[in-house]
Amino acid sequence: KEMRGLLPFYRGLHALSNRPARRKAGIVVGSRCGFCGTQSNSKQPQPSFGLLFDIDGVLVRGRIPIPAAKKAFEKLVDTQGQFVVPVVFVTNAGNCLRQTKADQLSHILGVPISQDQVIMSHSPLRMFKKFHDKCVLVSGQGPVLEIAKNVGFKKVVSIDMLRESFPLLDMVDHNRRPKLPSSPVGNLPKVEAVILFGEPIRWETNLQLIIDVLLTNGNLSTVHKTQKMPHLPLLACNMDLMWMAEAHSPRFGHGTFLVCLENIYKKITGKDLKYDALMGKPSELTYHFAEYLIRSQAMQMQWKHPVTSLYAIGDNLMTDIYGANLYNRYLEERVARKNPKAVAKMAAATGSTTAVPQEEEINNLWESELALPSATSCKSVLVCTGVYNPNAEVPSDANHCIKETVFHGHRDFRFDPALVEPGHIVKDVAEAVDLIFEQEKFVPQ
Repeated sequence: KEMRGLLPFYRGLHALSNRPARRKAGIVVGSRCGFCGTQSNSKQPQPSFGLLFDIDGVLVRGRIPIPAAKKAFEKLVDTQGQFVVPVVFVTNAGNCLRQTKADQLSHILGVPISQDQVIMSHSPLRMFKKFHDKCVLVSGQGPVLEIAKNVGFKKVVSIDMLRESFPLLDMVDHNRRPKLPSSPVGNLPKVEAVILFGEPIRWETNLQLIIDVLLTNGNLSTVHKTQKMPHLPLLACNMDLMWMAEAHSPRFGHGTFLVCLENIYKKITGKDLKYDALMGKPSELTYHFAEYLIRSQAMQMQWKHPVTSLYAIGDNLMTDIYGANLYNRYLEERVARKNPKAVAKMAAATGSTTAVPQEEEINNLWESELALPSATSCKSVLVCTGVYNPNAEVPSDANHCIKETVFHGHRDFRFDPALVEPGHIVKDVAEAVDLIFEQEKFVPQ
């Protein structure tokens, strides 16, 4: 249902500048892409595939570029610095605006990157229009108020604003406790929903105040109501348990913060914390939106052949590979619905027809022809420059896995060995690009 809210955003992207092609003696000389400023070249072969790049652990480690990244992108642009294949960067980072991330990537890779080539973990929040007029509490770091307003929210309250209005609530740090008795200022509107953008800086403060908001139904002047259910709507971006920075081992990600929040809530109430939406990889919605941007780039470049194959390059089994394989499963099921024999085969394999979504259900999800994917596959490519440890093993039997130490995916995503099995494993992103060009028999001019 929420996909309906994204249609105006899709149409807005579709209406981006598409400058008319210059013509000379009736021959198209070139056309400029409204997404990344690239220009089509009739001498270049037109690819039928697009690339989805993770950033942390694939292109950079913290603030340090991975050497193979620049080498890879030298193969993806022509002599004028223009992309020869559609490229989208899909990151679970959520602490900055898309334009900021695009500027960072342009500097790191030495090629011009547009914000329309970047998907942040919070990008799908644009479609949750029913929350845009509500007063929302946002948690994370960076310009969270600006980010929230940029994706459509009109009434936004930060954790710091709550602290200032209710100084008695943040009590873990003795140095931050009020020196004198104080009473709530109470000049903020009642919180109606909670948005979790990413890991905050002071976890104890954010955990305490988010729990307070959930257990008081947004009215912090009242006492906890541990039996009151359901709690306020909760939307979370970025489920990464860990991510790879400059350190030798992975660092805590927002998924770790979510584990803390979920367990504290359950310990206090005896009930599971419920999410209205989980966004970022491995969510299918994130990959569907990425496919749309890939297809839009091809359209802006005036390429005649549809983009039928996606390659998702990442370093994390539980997000990049799981998400790509999950979206590939959706694409395969979509193709299978058009083939009765394939439907029967899938039903026999799974013992149920529920593995194959019905056409009516899909039409409700992807309502506009703009939102219908042209891709028929999404292939996963794992690099060894980030979270992935090539010496660690993933158990083949889900019943034998120790969830806390093996399955690093989010609580609400079930462990499926098939979904964490990469299509290919390569040393780094440069080898990934070489492999894909070889698979696709693509030789740029």
